[in-house]
Amino acid sequence: MLRRILDKTQSRILAEERRALGNLQVALARFGLDAKDQERLEQSIRTLDELFLLVVVGEFNSGKSAFINALLAQPVLEEGVTPTTTRINLLKYGTEVSRTAQGAALDVITAPLDLLQEINIVDTPGTNAIQREHEAITEEFVPRADMVLFVTSADRPFTESERAFLERIRNWGKKVVVILNKIDILESDGQVQEIETFITENARALLGFTPEVFPVSAKQAFRAKQTGDATLLERSRFAALEKYIVDTLDEKERIRLKFSNPLKVGQRLIATALGTIDGRLALLKDDIAAVEDIYRQMQAYREDMRRDFRFRLADVENVLHEFENRGMAYFDETIRLARIFDLINKSRLQAEFEREVVGDVPQTIERRVIEVIDWLVAKNLRQWQGVMDHLAERRAVHADRIVGQVGGTFDYDRDRLLQTVWRETQRTIETYDRRAEAEQVADSVRTAVATTALVEVGAIGLGAVLTAVFSTTALDVTGVVAATALAALGLFVIPARRRKAKDELRAKIAALREKLMAALTGQFDRELDRSLSKLEEAIEPYTRFIRSEHDHLTKTRQELGLIAETMARLEAEIARL
Repeated sequence: MLRRILDKTQSRILAEERRALGNLQVALARFGLDAKDQERLEQSIRTLDELFLLVVVGEFNSGKSAFINALLAQPVLEEGVTPTTTRINLLKYGTEVSRTAQGAALDVITAPLDLLQEINIVDTPGTNAIQREHEAITEEFVPRADMVLFVTSADRPFTESERAFLERIRNWGKKVVVILNKIDILESDGQVQEIETFITENARALLGFTPEVFPVSAKQAFRAKQTGDATLLERSRFAALEKYIVDTLDEKERIRLKFSNPLKVGQRLIATALGTIDGRLALLKDDIAAVEDIYRQMQAYREDMRRDFRFRLADVENVLHEFENRGMAYFDETIRLARIFDLINKSRLQAEFEREVVGDVPQTIERRVIEVIDWLVAKNLRQWQGVMDHLAERRAVHADRIVGQVGGTFDYDRDRLLQTVWRETQRTIETYDRRAEAEQVADSVRTAVATTALVEVGAIGLGAVLTAVFSTTALDVTGVVAATALAALGLFVIPARRRKAKDELRAKIAALREKLMAALTGQFDRELDRSLSKLEEAIEPYTRFIRSEHDHLTKTRQELGLIAETMARLEAEIARL
């Protein structure tokens, strides 16, 4: 219907507007726009194919129905002092007067009146109606309006319910004209002017612009039109309002408003969505910072553990150094010509070496290793507790934070995921068996040492493995001495054999040190990596959600920004029509 009266420029603007609003529908649907707002956007798009829509709002008994009857010069609507309009009445042109119910809340009234050939009029329930659902019905219909006529009564101008309703209208960016009705009850023009000024100032404060205000007496205007009383019509001051509606709202102005209103609905929804997106991005920014902090702590934890581990390994190495020093001193004391007969007794020599040199070295090393293992297990547990505390803090910080809702499940999904990850971390900590963890690491170290030293092991401890290694060392070293003692009677031969025994002991201790350090270091690295991998795996759903939502929101924000720019350009073109 609208397209038949559009010129080439107007048709192009209409096509671009439809395309922009369609893109907005798709973008907001992906974002998760509230179903009611989706319907409002769809309705606003449909209005582009309809006649100019004039929506009349106000409190019941302000004279909305009386005003419409006066405008049409026909008693089309019922009037009364109680809420007579309990449904939305849509007045359209028709060859005869009729009323047809459309749905639970809407009646379509037709009448053969000239004005209705160019304009559709909507009469709504009062903003202060006893049945509050009437007000909700009105709020559902206002977004479809091309212009809103706000009727207030001279006996109760600009009530609190009217102020609240105007604020809600302002959010939709509608063109508003205020009608001060029932001026016939006022005693003077001065009173009319005083109330008109009061309404203008308050409406400007609420709407952000100065609306047109028309003081009228709808009752006098209707009676004057019915009787042909020109004097009464002039007294009603209705002609100025009628001229504004019929003449000022000419075809071009109606087209401008018709084009502008769907854009304003779209812009309002974009503004609401962007506000929600910004709120969510701010929340995600904190989440991202928290995750980055967790990963930084994990990296620092890894570095600190490796540094501290090197110091703890030094305790083990010191035991071997002391062992080596005792061995050197033992050979200096034992392998000399004065003790030639002692050197011949291999079993005695071996027992003496094990007693004086080896001593409790295996048990001491085992204790040091167990201390390292206990330290590692305790530190891993504290790291898990630190992550859990961090996640608990994230939940507590935003537990009662309200992010603007435009449908979707963002807040629910995020909170549920954060809670799930936190619970999984808590469950890990609660079931963390330090004894079992320590035994597992100790078994791995024992097996690694035994394997590198080629020692058979069963269900024995690290000390037993090391004892076997040191016993072999004692046998090898003292065996060399004993086998050569009888042949080594020369003054030059014994010192050479002593040097050989020392060198051989150093070599064996060096090999043992290398194997033991490699076994401990390798197992430490594996355990550290395993623990951190489990931590990363635990928080991965949370970090994946954050990355995914951040990308989605950022892309949606960019898309809505481009659509908003297109709408702003179209709005400027519409203003120049």
